[in-house]
Amino acid sequence: MGSRASTLLRDEEIEEIKKETGFSHSQITRLYSRFTSLDKGENGTLSREDFQRIPELAINPLGDRIINAFFPEGEDQVNFRGFMRTLAHFRPIEDNEKSKDQNGPEPLNSRSNKLHFAFRLYDLDKDGRISRDELLQVLRMMVGVNISDEQLGSIADRTIQEADQDGDSAISFAEFVKVLEKVDVEQKMSIRFLH
Repeated sequence: MGSRASTLLRDEEIEEIKKETGFSHSQITRLYSRFTSLDKGENGTLSREDFQRIPELAINPLGDRIINAFFPEGEDQVNFRGFMRTLAHFRPIEDNEKSKDQNGPEPLNSRSNKLHFAFRLYDLDKDGRISRDELLQVLRMMVGVNISDEQLGSIADRTIQEADQDGDSAISFAEFVKVLEKVDVEQKMSIRFLH
């Protein structure tokens, strides 16, 4: 693909991305511009290093976990379509979307998909459960050295104790969903700059 001119979006690509992600034409073109500005290799893909240049991710304690979410298992590059699919999880849900076609595929920004995305940030070993160890690792990433290991352990133990309904000392996705049922995930996992 080489030069930026050859990687310009075609109208049919924009239409496919609109259908798949729910982004508007102007949002897609704006995000494409951002994508190409991040693409330092000018090869139509982004690397982890490209993402690490984003100031908001560089300072986010979970930045590496969020960056990893953009890359399919075993991949070290993401193209624009993959970039948009991941960003779609953060797209706010509009009122007119709540009554959309019930027979179509679930939108990437649905509550369920947002919860799956968030769960994967904690499930470091991808076994479908958040163990005490995984919870501790994520808490440590989030608070750094501001809290002692003993205090973090206490928070992790209490969190698992409150969420664990089947007594396996871990948090399953169903238990994760139950704990967050009163949390406005749609609001908390929305990026307003996408408007």
